[in-house]
Amino acid sequence: MDKVRVHAFVSGRVQGVFFRASTMDEAASIGGLTGWVRNLSDGRVEVVCEGDRDNVERLTKWLHRGPSGALVSGVDVKTEKPTGEFADFDMRF
Repeated sequence: MDKVRVHAFVSGRVQGVFFRASTMDEAASIGGLTGWVRNLSDGRVEVVCEGDRDNVERLTKWLHRGPSGALVSGVDVKTEKPTGEFADFDMRF
């Protein structure tokens, strides 16, 4: 399969609504994804994700809506060259 990497910044009401934990759950549910998610000091959530193109696209699509308490106003997604540096998908602080 075609491996890809995305680096996304999610804006809106995305902190304090379990966005990071829900992103980890969604990545686990999709399967085969590695990378991380973290809150930024400016109120956005940052996500780096690698995996098969279809799975990464599924997570990226999910980022546009997030968990039920979130109100996503924008998602800036950049495609990058996959590095294979991650063993799993986790939360950074």
